[in-house]
Amino acid sequence: MRKVWLGMLALGLALSAAWAQQTQLRVFIGGQQRPDVMRKILDIYEQRNPGVKVEIEVGGATSDQQQQYLTTVLTSRDPSLDLILIDIIRPAQYKAAGWAEPLDRYLPKAARDALLKQYLPAYVRANVVDGTLVALPAFADAQFLFYRKDLLEKYGFKPPTTWDEAIRQAQVILQGEKDPNLNGIGFMGNISEGTVCSFLLPIWAAGGDVTDDQGRLILTEDLARRSLQFWLDLMDKYRVSPPNMAEKAQDTIRREMQQGRWIFATLFAYAWAHFQNDPDSAVKGKIGVTTMPKFEGGRSASCLGGWQWTISAFSRNKAQAYQLLRYLSSPEVAKILAIEASNLPAFPELYKDPDVLKVNPWFADALPVVLNARARPVHPRYPEIADVMRRGLNAVLARTKTPEQAAKEIVQGLRTIYGR
Repeated sequence: MRKVWLGMLALGLALSAAWAQQTQLRVFIGGQQRPDVMRKILDIYEQRNPGVKVEIEVGGATSDQQQQYLTTVLTSRDPSLDLILIDIIRPAQYKAAGWAEPLDRYLPKAARDALLKQYLPAYVRANVVDGTLVALPAFADAQFLFYRKDLLEKYGFKPPTTWDEAIRQAQVILQGEKDPNLNGIGFMGNISEGTVCSFLLPIWAAGGDVTDDQGRLILTEDLARRSLQFWLDLMDKYRVSPPNMAEKAQDTIRREMQQGRWIFATLFAYAWAHFQNDPDSAVKGKIGVTTMPKFEGGRSASCLGGWQWTISAFSRNKAQAYQLLRYLSSPEVAKILAIEASNLPAFPELYKDPDVLKVNPWFADALPVVLNARARPVHPRYPEIADVMRRGLNAVLARTKTPEQAAKEIVQGLRTIYGR
């Protein structure tokens, strides 16, 4: 018995020693970012790296909810997180706050330049802040106009190229279907990050912008007012959006379209996989995807999205986290995410990959949209900028402020932030 006990003790000590030598990494992702697929990806990494175990921490369902939590964790210098998946709007904020480990420490300049050439240019611009590489892309994203292919075909319509066409088509289909559960044009209007994109889309479609190439504020009250009025008119003038758009978040629109309740919706790419694969989808095979409409004489403009991997400045496993980051931002992982989660790749060549196109045939036409998508303002105080925009649009949709009032407050708020 004593020998058995000693043998068990020796085995326990050996296992404890092996456990102590094993690197434990913890990665943070959002609830909408397919933790199931990410787990499969991390399992592959663990199999190839037996000395590493990776745990996933799943955060809120929106970019705002995730950042609220991460702000608390990072402000307290908590070392529990090693890798963090952040929205494309965050790198400048993370650098200014000192929350991100500069990746240049692990990459000589020549190697860095060669690596960055592989990615779509927009993601290089987003992740290099004042010359410092803050993060590397996980996947790309942009807004598209999703539409009910079956309904457009029924009424003899082609996908709209202008907002006027989209409004007219929605009106005709709504009148013809006489379905009280069917709505025309869905967009984000609640106080969330997606509503910043809603505010910007009409400005870009009209040929305007918030800042110039040097990052100086150029938005006028008139252009801001016209954007706010456009979304309000969809509800009140054209009757193609219901009166409660101030309550609509992106995933609310996605779920409702999945139930067959929208003709058109401005959504990011992730929606496609849900429409085609979710067991409760009522629109499998009935959804089409096209570029964002423009105004007459304007330009088609999409809101650039995407998510990036960054290393927490407070991680105790930075070298090991960097090795995992390089794997997670590789073409191999981008292909898995494209096939299993409909995440747009940050690598141009994957838009022609036959395995990817078999699952996502619309990716064949997606690359020009991503290449031409417009970025939200890049600024260390971006959270304040976003809050000014989304609260202004939400107030107009909720009818607590007129477009004129909200436009004036938005521009004045931005001038305060930009120092004008």
